[in-house]
Order: sequence, then structure tokens, then C-alpha cells
Amino acid sequence: MKVKMNVNGRDYELLVEPNWSLLDVLRDKLRLTGTKKGCEEGECGACTVIVDGKAVNSCLVLAVEADGKKIFTIEGLAGNGELHPLQRAFVEHHAFQCGFCTPGMIMSALALLNEKPNPTEEDVKKAIAGNLCRCADYTNIIKAILEASKDVRHIIRSQS
Repeated sequence: MKVKMNVNGRDYELLVEPNWSLLDVLRDKLRLTGTKKGCEEGECGACTVIVDGKAVNSCLVLAVEADGKKIFTIEGLAGNGELHPLQRAFVEHHAFQCGFCTPGMIMSALALLNEKPNPTEEDVKKAIAGNLCRCADYTNIIKAILEASKDVRHIIRSQS
């Protein structure tokens, strides 16, 4: 089947099998490997991307369902050689160790901040509830997201 999608501001027209997930297309066809393949059941959040402004588990979205959609992945975040405020905050707050969950965690945080620029700690906890991290401190992750929320103008602009 033929699908058209916009990924990180670039238009693609791809031939996909009906059973391929968006995760498979991003990683295997477009070589955007920042989106991680974890549980493939929508439980870990490692594959979180933003589709039409909403954080989704790309392992649960069929590629054909992404036809005509605007998709944003971790690769679209940094620009002009500079880290995005969320990425910078994760580094500054030691909000990761192995880094496997970090792209999905950041994408969930980005969707939250684009929707709610001044989140509370509870808002952040709810937004990342679907993202599992086995080795970092959730306290530092929450601190990083709240710190990044102070630079909302840059965050919102990153998806324009």
C-alpha cells in the first residue's frame, strides 16, 4: 500500500505492507532509529512519537493509519547544532542512564509542554506514566521536564 506522511517536516511517499507498524517504517524504511523498539505492545513507551500533536506509541499504530499525518520524532528535535531545551534539561538533571527510554520520554514531555506550557508536577507524572525507565531516577526526569517548561517558546517553535 502507498502512504504519504510528513516526518519531521519532510514529506515521504512510501510503499508499506498492511501489517507494518509506524515504528517499523520509521526505523527500517526511514532509518530514524532514535525511536526505540521495546515491548511492541504499547506498554513501555520507548517508541513514543508525536502524531498530529499527540503522543502515541508508534508500535500500536499501523503505517497505513499514519497516511496523511504529521509525525514528529526525536530526530526532529535538535536544530542548528544545539540541543532542544528538553534534551539539555535531561543532560543537566542527569535524567537518564542507559538512554534507551529517553527519546520516548522526551517525546511524551514535548507533547505535554506543547499542550500545557506550564505543567504541574502531577501533569508531568501523568504525561510520562506510559513511559517505563528501568535505570534512571524519575525524580530527575520530572525535574528536567519542569525545567524545560521555562523555555516554552522554543519548545513550541520546534514543531512548527
